[in-house]
Amino acid sequence: MENYILALDQGTTSSRAVLFDKQQNIIGMVQKEFTQFYPNEGWVEHDPMEIYSSQYGVMMELITQYNINPAQIAAIGIANQRETTILWDRKTGLPVYNAIVWQCRRSAGIVDKLVKDGLGDHIKKTTGLVIDAYFSGTKIKWLFDNVDGIKDRAKRGDILFGTVDSWLLWKLTQGTVHATDYTNASRTMLFDINTLDWDNTLLAALDIPRECLPDVRPSGFIYGTVAILGKEIPIAALAGDQQAALFGQCCFEKGEAKNTYGTGCFLLMNSGDKPCESKNGLLSTIAAGTSTKPGYALEGSVFTGGAVVQWLRDELRFIIDSADSDYYAAKVPDTGGVYIVPAFTGLGAPYWDMYARGIITGITRGTKRYHIIRAALESIAYQSMDLIHAMEKDTGNQMKTLKVDGGACRNDFLMQFQADIQDAVIERPAVQETTALGAASLAGLAAGFWANTEELKKLWKCEKTFMPAMEAHSREKFISGWHEAVGRSRS
Repeated sequence: MENYILALDQGTTSSRAVLFDKQQNIIGMVQKEFTQFYPNEGWVEHDPMEIYSSQYGVMMELITQYNINPAQIAAIGIANQRETTILWDRKTGLPVYNAIVWQCRRSAGIVDKLVKDGLGDHIKKTTGLVIDAYFSGTKIKWLFDNVDGIKDRAKRGDILFGTVDSWLLWKLTQGTVHATDYTNASRTMLFDINTLDWDNTLLAALDIPRECLPDVRPSGFIYGTVAILGKEIPIAALAGDQQAALFGQCCFEKGEAKNTYGTGCFLLMNSGDKPCESKNGLLSTIAAGTSTKPGYALEGSVFTGGAVVQWLRDELRFIIDSADSDYYAAKVPDTGGVYIVPAFTGLGAPYWDMYARGIITGITRGTKRYHIIRAALESIAYQSMDLIHAMEKDTGNQMKTLKVDGGACRNDFLMQFQADIQDAVIERPAVQETTALGAASLAGLAAGFWANTEELKKLWKCEKTFMPAMEAHSREKFISGWHEAVGRSRS
């Protein structure tokens, strides 16, 4: 009997496998961190083979640890870090270079040339994106320009491109399926979100051959099967992590929104059946679903969210465990005038400044590590606030309630400060692994494990609500100080 859906959640710093039952309870979860490479300033890489081995490893460990018969698994859904770019050899299945991670800024020069060539308006109207090194297209171009011979091999169809979902799908299906879904395709800066096809103008501008690109399908779709202990299990969903989280939060109606606090922060709002063109630095993107005619979302991206807490832990050694940040932040009544702008790899929405860099302002002789820890947490909320304000300007509606998820949403101090600085109600779900839940939900719908989205809505539960309690004059003072600090970090 098929009792479970298995989600593979391949993130920026770790791979995890999560098993859900029919009521969307988490039966088991296994996670493994993998290596981050920083070969030059602003460069970020991963080893694609380590991505695959860690993901495959946690999947098999979960099945073994919880004594799961593969015949009980109805389907597998995959959610992935988006924009991260991998090129591999079709025949050997081996990568030709490390994965260039979404945070990596090495292709900024290529971006500058696209701007100079006047492609900004075409990119925005066609892809819904802004020109930035964040997206996959310029990363592919950089690889073609810097790895000998692969451009010609790509034109012959011997080199394949994929975001991480495509890479995992290729490996899990033993090299039989080269595909991606609408959500991941929409993050490449190569895909026309209106016609649902790769854009010839952008392919020509970056000299990228169609032969290396994956087929594009709905997020919830039977892509192929993976053999696990003799059982062929359907891979029934692919989705970029943020669109998966939007789906996992049951934001199925226009105007519903969620914010994911992961390595970065990602605010998405369901914008209905048509793209919403932003006038305030946000992106139009495709939302996850099971239909061949997808819906759309409005998105704001923060490059450094929870990663600022990792920085406190690993580089500054201010805390031993990330969870300690909540405790230390509460040991002081405020930051003492300290602001941190964690623009380690530039600023994302709504600023889109590739050359901004991180700063700490307001330090005095009385500044303690507690002030810096608190300022780091507050920086996550401030950046999310900027996204919300931009989204409110685009839609003309105040966001009164926001659903949250991701690792940092477990931090009560951060969630309360987010409610206070935004003057909005924050709802934290009972199942906080909403990226994995979204991938599982999409796979479950495609495989017939769940009947429809109405059934999924009934299963969603709120674990805790945070109500705003900050006075308006304090809020305005803090926001003014934040924007002054951002101005100092800009290029």
